[in-house]
Amino acid sequence: MPRLICTGLVLAILVLLASGSSDARQGPGGIELASHCPPSFAKVGNSCRLQSQYLQYASLQGAGVGGLKTGLPRFRDGFSPQQIDLGRYLFFDPALSADNSVSCAGCHVPERGFSDGVARSQGVGDQPVTRNAPSLWNVAFLNRFFWDGRATSLEAQMQGPLYDAHEMGNSREGLLRKIDAIPEYRRLFAIAYPDSKAGLRLEHIYSALTAFEASLVSLNSRYDLYAQGFHDALSPDEVAGMNVFRSFVARCSECHTPPLFTNQQIAVIGVPEPEGRAFDIGAEKTSREPTLRGGFKVPSLRNVALTAPYEHAGQFQTLHAAVEFYNKGRGHAVPKGEKLTIHWHIWEPNLSAGEIDRVVDFLGALTDESFRPERPRTLPSGLKPLPVAAINRSRNPSMKDTP
Repeated sequence: MPRLICTGLVLAILVLLASGSSDARQGPGGIELASHCPPSFAKVGNSCRLQSQYLQYASLQGAGVGGLKTGLPRFRDGFSPQQIDLGRYLFFDPALSADNSVSCAGCHVPERGFSDGVARSQGVGDQPVTRNAPSLWNVAFLNRFFWDGRATSLEAQMQGPLYDAHEMGNSREGLLRKIDAIPEYRRLFAIAYPDSKAGLRLEHIYSALTAFEASLVSLNSRYDLYAQGFHDALSPDEVAGMNVFRSFVARCSECHTPPLFTNQQIAVIGVPEPEGRAFDIGAEKTSREPTLRGGFKVPSLRNVALTAPYEHAGQFQTLHAAVEFYNKGRGHAVPKGEKLTIHWHIWEPNLSAGEIDRVVDFLGALTDESFRPERPRTLPSGLKPLPVAAINRSRNPSMKDTP
């Protein structure tokens, strides 16, 4: 049976991941960086090259609404195993923040779909940030970042939280000085970036973090098995939900286009702000385009069942509530006094309660954490990685701990 075959493959992969734990490799000088590529990548020379069934499909990016065998857009790969592994340590290290209290993994928690389970994340000093933390799965394929789409590369994106006073609170000079003062990081950067022997640069830090984030690939969900011919991978309810999702009635796939389940565009959909918060003008601020007032980037729906709450300020606590919002009709929640250019795909599908339930069922089939990276048990800075339970409680005391 295809389901049994695929389950066996996933189990075998998990066993390999456990046996290949990079944290078990402690060399005489300290941490030993990985010499092998992460899952889903093949080592070519000393570069990690993406491997995916979707690479067999050729299609024009943005053409149509995305069939089951639509090809991937351009992506980032080619980093060395050492650069990817070094980026993993940096990602989990609170040393990147001004006061050693926040790491990248604090707002992008691997166990929560690389989001953090709250409406708005908190940075240094427990200060709330402006918007919800988006997932980092499949960022290697994206061409714009932040909810307002203002960054066009991972290197540009990461400088936002690193230097924002409400997020990680560091400065360019402070970050470089701090990392360069840690002997273990100097040693590891010299391995991953031989040119850093002449002096560590911020570009090395950005590159390592980019290398790690670009390795976060999630393209092996049960939906993907179905799309590639294993039709027993989805239940009848999930298939029914997929058919509604792709229909010209619901029109979900026109913006959430397979295989990434985003068209990477900015869309004005008229989501209301949480009570008591001023209207967020979104992409209008950075684009200076009035028609993009209240516009935000269409997020990927990969692993969306893990990343509640939803929308740019966490307005909806459940997937059912998020789908129901779109079903209520074009512009129904636009605040009084606001004249927004609602995206033309947003209309009134009038789905039944059962059809909404089936769409939610289908969205659950987009979950794939089979290549989730391992948390480091030790860090080059000597600081302790923040445990998931501690992150959860500091962000939301009522939140249940991740098992």
